[in-house]
Amino acid sequence: MGTYKQECKQRKGPKPPLDAARLRDLGLTYVARYATSGARLERYLKRKLRELGWVDDSPPPDLAALVQDYVQAGYIDDTGFAVARSSSLLRRGYGARRVDQALGQDGIAPEIRASVAASEAKLRRAALAMATKRRFGPFGGDPPDKERRQKQLSAMLRAGHALDFARQMVNAASRELAEEWAHELDDEQDDDS
Repeated sequence: MGTYKQECKQRKGPKPPLDAARLRDLGLTYVARYATSGARLERYLKRKLRELGWVDDSPPPDLAALVQDYVQAGYIDDTGFAVARSSSLLRRGYGARRVDQALGQDGIAPEIRASVAASEAKLRRAALAMATKRRFGPFGGDPPDKERRQKQLSAMLRAGHALDFARQMVNAASRELAEEWAHELDDEQDDDS
């Protein structure tokens, strides 16, 4: 006897191919459920068309036009999405390069990515967040030996941090000095934001 999910799938049978109304509904459901960019929505709809097919021999509607309709209706805001995604990644400890790369993969235009780029103060706090979370440098207890320090630097570089920021965290003499460096620019740059 199969599992409950397998039994439900067997009872349901194959899903019918998409028509214009179902395609619109799929798009609306997706934007209602997930924060998304226009490019991500378009990729999702293309995937659904590949999986389920189109109802008749006529060509499916223009997905870019459908996505544009959602943008004009206010359901999709690439700038708002970029701000939220960037902030989330920075809080998780990713650096500028990885944030920009993630936004590019989400289909955010280069000019929007540039407009939401993090300040140096935020990038320093992101480096601190990663060092704290991963227990790098002074956050790991015993001072790291040369090999471990190199691995920590490499991990911070892969996470998108600048080399000088990574060195500052990994080579900090104490937690207090690392935290002081990370918050040094908070007052002056956060006033500008």
